[in-house]
Amino acid sequence: MERLEGSLRGALKGAGVPDAGALADVVRVWPEAVGDAIARAAWPQRIGRDGTLVVAATSSSWAFELGLLATEILAKLSTAVGEGAPTAIKFSPGPVPSPPAPVGGAAAATPPQVDDATRVLAAELTRGMTDEELRATIARAAAASLARDAADRRF
Repeated sequence: MERLEGSLRGALKGAGVPDAGALADVVRVWPEAVGDAIARAAWPQRIGRDGTLVVAATSSSWAFELGLLATEILAKLSTAVGEGAPTAIKFSPGPVPSPPAPVGGAAAATPPQVDDATRVLAAELTRGMTDEELRATIARAAAASLARDAADRRF
């Protein structure tokens, strides 16, 4: 006995409705196929009846630039997805999901190491402030910013 899923997919395909599993396959391979930077700036939205993958981009500039890479991106998707890969691709400005938050102990979440010289400099920069609590808060923030900037310049 044929499964209902197979019958339903066949009926939908016969009516010209694209396979929903094809979009799921594209979404699954998208970050690896296009790279992290593009995956943060553009995301697959749907596959049209004609097999065109519609991709939302964070801006018209991204959409234009990615349009120039359409052939290359389609080739990568074809390799990654195989049968059922989109036959064309269109980029347009639209909503793109935010990347997931870093998981457990990401380096960006760790506070910078602030040395005594940086604390003194931050205190000097905020010395004219009259509100003591505000001055102390801004001095801590300035010291952390200076320390992070110094750490970034080392790499």
